[in-house]
Amino acid sequence: MLSRFLEAAGVAPGWLAAAAAGVAVVSYCLGCFNGAVVVSRYILRNDVRGHGSGNAGLTNFYRVFGGPLTLVVILSDVVKAVLAVLFAAFIAGHISTELVALSKYWAGAFCLLGHMYPCTFQFRGGKGILSGGAIAIMMGFDSGNPWSWCIPVVVWGGFLILAVATKYVSLGSCWAGASFPFVSWFVYRDPLILLLSVIVGGLILWKHRGNIVRLAKGTESKFSLHKKKAEPAAGEGGEAPAGEPAAAEEPAPAPAPETAEQPEPAPERAAASGDGEDKA
Repeated sequence: MLSRFLEAAGVAPGWLAAAAAGVAVVSYCLGCFNGAVVVSRYILRNDVRGHGSGNAGLTNFYRVFGGPLTLVVILSDVVKAVLAVLFAAFIAGHISTELVALSKYWAGAFCLLGHMYPCTFQFRGGKGILSGGAIAIMMGFDSGNPWSWCIPVVVWGGFLILAVATKYVSLGSCWAGASFPFVSWFVYRDPLILLLSVIVGGLILWKHRGNIVRLAKGTESKFSLHKKKAEPAAGEGGEAPAGEPAAAEEPAPAPAPETAEQPEPAPERAAASGDGEDKA
């Protein structure tokens, strides 16, 4: 059997296929609601995909626009992933409780597909880290498996350590994508769950392939919580920008050369006492 969960559920293939198709469609449609694109296009009237890296994700949105609307992007990407997983767990729970864990991976994969390749936005979406992270957290709430908490701890723990230590969000993202299949196999030891986790992790790594190349070359941008300030111009008390020579200070005008002996100004003819001529 491809999955021990399917074998334990004992559900007719027809009903199982119908439920799987419904969960897949709903999860994909939820994933298509891309927070960065919706906020930038319909609130800011300036599509985030036309700026920065061109990615419709949280990091690029923050670098381009910043501000409190970043929280809206975070909430939208997290909530849609949570809703997709909860919907799948609800449907699976009414069919067979044995299918709940498998259904969460199934929904997570299609939600991530919708986020990365939304049919509503010309199939140009984000890289899936925020939604994928929310999916990983949801996998940690499995009452039927006492080790399920390992999934969000490994995925998020490695992400935070690498991102904070190196300031490369992409490096932490690559860890999240690469570690997800391994920790999922450790927890469930199920071939179908492993396959779905490889799809999720592989999608994340595929969307970060450009970042991986830049990391290898040392040209990847580091993340900062603050906008970069404009560097002071040379000659105004600050240092010159990197790569540009500092402007030379204007030399002070040289003082006029002094002669060895300079004649004193001739005394005035008129004496202060009123005498007409100087004395001999």
